[in-house]
Amino acid sequence: MARDHNAALATKSHEQTLSLREEKNWIRLNMESPMIAGSIEMESKSTADSGRLIQVAIVDDQRVSREGLRLIIDGTPGYRCTQTFETVEDGLHGLAQETPDVLLLDIHLPGMGGSEGVLLFRRNYPSLHVVMLSYLSDDDHVFQSICNGACGYILKKTPPDRLLQAISDAMTGGTPLSPEIARRIINFLQKAGSHNKFRSRLTRNELGLLELLAQGYTNQSAAEKLGASINTIRDGMRSIYEKIHWHLKSEARSEAL
Repeated sequence: MARDHNAALATKSHEQTLSLREEKNWIRLNMESPMIAGSIEMESKSTADSGRLIQVAIVDDQRVSREGLRLIIDGTPGYRCTQTFETVEDGLHGLAQETPDVLLLDIHLPGMGGSEGVLLFRRNYPSLHVVMLSYLSDDDHVFQSICNGACGYILKKTPPDRLLQAISDAMTGGTPLSPEIARRIINFLQKAGSHNKFRSRLTRNELGLLELLAQGYTNQSAAEKLGASINTIRDGMRSIYEKIHWHLKSEARSEAL
């Protein structure tokens, strides 16, 4: 038993070390990339032209990740990182001093997890747009976060230009998703049993939109591909989120009976 326990601890420690190393490499490579720098410049120009400074707070227990995100946000005109926190509990208290427009909330945190914390953030700060951050795209956390009120879910390896676009989308009522997360939702729809009832509630256009996002399209490029307005795409994503939310609540009620 002791040997198995020690082996499990060693494996977890190794995984955390790898994640930290990946975060450092991700930040260094993306910040140095001329292509990314150009994309950030284009995104910042669009945001600056709108005349609206987007205020962003971060909850992430990994210092390297937290500081990397802060540098990207503060280094882009039109965006400002107002506060950073290590835990949900600290964030819930700290946001009372200055409530931002968008909160980037890590999933895996000491104390209360991000998937649970999003419910409290939304309850205490109704105008706050919460975008979840994670290295993993496991179904339980994805759907729990959506059910609890997150407006988007992106992976930490998301390039800075898409991260900034996700923040901007969230600020304007959009629902940013990493391609991997969109693929998870599609896989969820393809499961057998009661999930087929949920799939039938989605329109053909909504299913097509999810497929494009899973292929790596942004909301804007999906709009261009479909010949639709960006507002139509955002409405479609909101509808998908609402149907997922309704389905999960219905499942929970059925299991409770």
